[in-house]
Amino acid sequence: MISHMRRLLSLSTAMIVASTAIAAAEPSAELIAAAKAEGKLTTIALPHSWCGYGDIIAGFKAKYGIEVNELNPDAGSGDEIEAIKANKGNTGDQAPDVIDVGLSFGPSSKAEGLIQPYKVSTWDSIPDSAKDADGHWYGDYYGVLSFVVNTDIVKEVPKDWADLTKADYANSVALAGDPRTSNQAVQAAYAAGLAKGETDAAKVGEAGLGLFAEINKAGNFVPVIGKSASLAQGSTPIVIAWDYNGLSWRDTLAGNPPLEVVVPATGVIAGVYVQAISAFAPHPNAAKLWMEYLYSDEGQLGYLKGYCHPIRFNDLAKNGKIPQDMLDKLPPAAAYEKAIFPTLEEQAAGKEVITTKWDSVVGANVQ
Repeated sequence: MISHMRRLLSLSTAMIVASTAIAAAEPSAELIAAAKAEGKLTTIALPHSWCGYGDIIAGFKAKYGIEVNELNPDAGSGDEIEAIKANKGNTGDQAPDVIDVGLSFGPSSKAEGLIQPYKVSTWDSIPDSAKDADGHWYGDYYGVLSFVVNTDIVKEVPKDWADLTKADYANSVALAGDPRTSNQAVQAAYAAGLAKGETDAAKVGEAGLGLFAEINKAGNFVPVIGKSASLAQGSTPIVIAWDYNGLSWRDTLAGNPPLEVVVPATGVIAGVYVQAISAFAPHPNAAKLWMEYLYSDEGQLGYLKGYCHPIRFNDLAKNGKIPQDMLDKLPPAAAYEKAIFPTLEEQAAGKEVITTKWDSVVGANVQ
């Protein structure tokens, strides 16, 4: 059951604060040399507009001179796992070294033997609730699901999930992924279920599917993966996406058209994403160095620049590492006060219902 006690997972209680010395730790010269000898890192599912990854990748390349081979930027978490499975014996460019996936994919990937353990230098500043004790996976950032609205087309923005069934939003509502494979889309359906007042995870999933069935029946659902381009073109004037994606799209489009990012009044779900290294990584040392970079102060601030709350946020704030202009660009804290952080068990139960019953209940083939 989802308890109200867990609904507010504030940063002050979610984060473990490390000492300045630990936070300032650097990768060893031996690891850097080994990674440079490999000369390449293969990533997957990292759009440059997602969480500041464009600048993060550029920063890693500039700092270490290692080539980054970027596979399928628009892939979902499930696609990343399948890419590891499909390339177990492949040391070529189609085999991902690292993955960035939804929280529920961390334990399942470990159970299947698809990822290998590695603890970064700043390990102690990652909260215990957001990492595998053995180092197989660890949280990197989180955000909340929101409605990203093209206000050139939609004059009255939706305020809550139930609003999406209104006739005002005909042919307007899209998900930012396929709910059968994308964690972002799965969590959107889960959030819709929470907004209906359900608490049992499986029932939350059922309720979320029910709401999307209503949206589809009303003629409001657009069965394509919503992106900044489709928002700008008006083919999907309302996209349900993580807040950091919406804020990034807003900045990129720079008012042409104007976008509004709305955190819904109810069913506010926060999602933690996690990093992991493939058990079959062709470039294991480059992968470890990539993790060191992501969890360094520089890498974590890169996420914040991309509007994602980095997992080491409290550690950075305590040590005065966050520039004020970054803080000023974040949404007001009040928008996140109702945020719910589902447990791994709840996510797994909800995911099982949503991914397996989407076709039969909603009947929209998202492509």
